Amino acid sequence: MAGRFKVKTIIFWVLLIGLIIFVYVRYFWVFAEGTKGGLLNTFQKKGYVWKTYEGKLIQSGFRANVQSNEFEFSVVSESVAKVLLENSGMNVQVHYKTYLGALPWRGWQKQIVDSVYEVRNPTNLENVISPQ
Repeated sequence: MAGRFKVKTIIFWVLLIGLIIFVYVRYFWVFAEGTKGGLLNTFQKKGYVWKTYEGKLIQSGFRANVQSNEFEFSVVSESVAKVLLENSGMNVQVHYKTYLGALPWRGWQKQIVDSVYEVRNPTNLENVISPQ
């Protein structure tokens, strides 16, 4: 009986450690990080239980039907969210981190923007209709 108990204990600890490693790699380990730039299309706070900031950046460049030029992201930091809320419709350059999985309190997306590098006015303003 003692040998059987030892085997079950070892299996339990191996499975528990494996689960901990899986959860860490999936939800907390940064898979990639980088910068993206483009026109800040939408930025809003939404959610049912956890209200998170979600945004969409339209990247300039060649637009193919196969790949979308939209970069969807979430924001955790209130200070970064404030900057983005104030600059909707502007060209922004942001720094982001990509995780392998999304957590509900961190946002809906796997890409988390953690800082804003630059905010510029849109360059193509000849077709803008101003309110009167």
